Amino acid sequence: MKPVIALVGRPNVGKSTLFNRLTRSRDALVADQPGLTRDRHYGEGRGGKRPFLVIDTGGFEPVAKEGILYEMAKQTRQAVVEADVVVFIVDGRQGLTPHDKTITDFLRKSGRKVMLVVNKSEGMKYTTVAADFYELGLGDPYVISAAHGDGVNDLIEVALDEAVAGKPEGEEAEVAGRGTRIAIVGRPNVGKSTMVNTLLGEERVIAFDMPGTTRDSIEIPFERNGRNYTLIDTAGIRRKGKVFEAIEKFSVVKTLQSIAEANVVLLLLDAQQDISEQDAHIAGFVLESGRALVVGVNKWDGLNTDQRDHIKREIDRKLSFLSFAKFHFISALKASGIVPLMKSIDAAYAAAMAKLPTPQLTRAMQEAVDHQQPRRKGAIRPKLRYAHQGGQNPPVIVIHGNALEAIDANYRRYLEKHFRDSFSLTGTPLRIEFRSGKNPFSRAE
Repeated sequence: MKPVIALVGRPNVGKSTLFNRLTRSRDALVADQPGLTRDRHYGEGRGGKRPFLVIDTGGFEPVAKEGILYEMAKQTRQAVVEADVVVFIVDGRQGLTPHDKTITDFLRKSGRKVMLVVNKSEGMKYTTVAADFYELGLGDPYVISAAHGDGVNDLIEVALDEAVAGKPEGEEAEVAGRGTRIAIVGRPNVGKSTMVNTLLGEERVIAFDMPGTTRDSIEIPFERNGRNYTLIDTAGIRRKGKVFEAIEKFSVVKTLQSIAEANVVLLLLDAQQDISEQDAHIAGFVLESGRALVVGVNKWDGLNTDQRDHIKREIDRKLSFLSFAKFHFISALKASGIVPLMKSIDAAYAAAMAKLPTPQLTRAMQEAVDHQQPRRKGAIRPKLRYAHQGGQNPPVIVIHGNALEAIDANYRRYLEKHFRDSFSLTGTPLRIEFRSGKNPFSRAE
């Protein structure tokens, strides 16, 4: 599983600045003003050589008893529980404060691994900026500048080493032979547990017990119609004998990790509620992760015609970026629509793992160019020469040619649609990379 790093500290010490640098994004609001971040904010870390999840938190007030500060503190406490390593950030320019000591007391009692990080150290000597913070008793401080990137890469490498230290080797279990790995994700109470039980309770389905990993990720192998699958559970299901305890428990970290480990993600939506921002965020992470996707709109049987039309319009408006995925209108409780849903899961897996021969890719690319050439940029028109496959799950198509940096987003989308139609790549994201340069298959001049 991807390690989880939580960024914790009092207001305005630079947590969101570090979050943005680690995720190479501007997802977190940053300004010279305390209190901008209130909820937990999750992202995929890209700062080091290894992937990880990072959690940004609001200014931590451990002693707050009510109001917004209390709610922010609850969010931070949850982030600490979810983390493998807590990066405790302090302000090197302000020095040690009583507030820092209060946070230290909480972190020490949490039992989590804690790394003390002194931020805003640009232009300052290590001994000067770090001296005050030895008093906290958290070991040698790591001195960085999140705004300038000084020391950040080294910090993350050490944090990732700490995150995996002490875990048994082989936790990344061998998955060959377990079949298609399906993560069922969605908001609380959309019917994830019911869907799991329905899939395992169908005829010709045999369920096996398998212990979870040390991170309590529950994997349930099963067989259906002669095919092997593994359900990666995000609903907090536990098995007692032959009976499931269906506990709807929403954990963002568990969901993100399950998405990363899956071949296909089954995103469940609640037809009896409007499509929410949380639904869109989960779908966006699936897309960013490159995982194949099938969407199940659950509890469809309880709606009248007008309500169904409303939900379809909501889907078209809020989830238009999932046009590559198949949508199924189902009832997990009544097992309605499950057969075509599973067919789409099989098709999405096949598309994600498809092998695309270079001659066929190049031929399809040339057909697209013959039908519509890319626009000129000034006096130059991009020249597409040949294409080959650069990866699977998701499929990556690498196109070589000249002046390809001039290709705009509209033409990229046109090529993507053409490749999808040519190779039946429904249900999986498709990534196209352009590489300008000399064709290695051309004759040397």
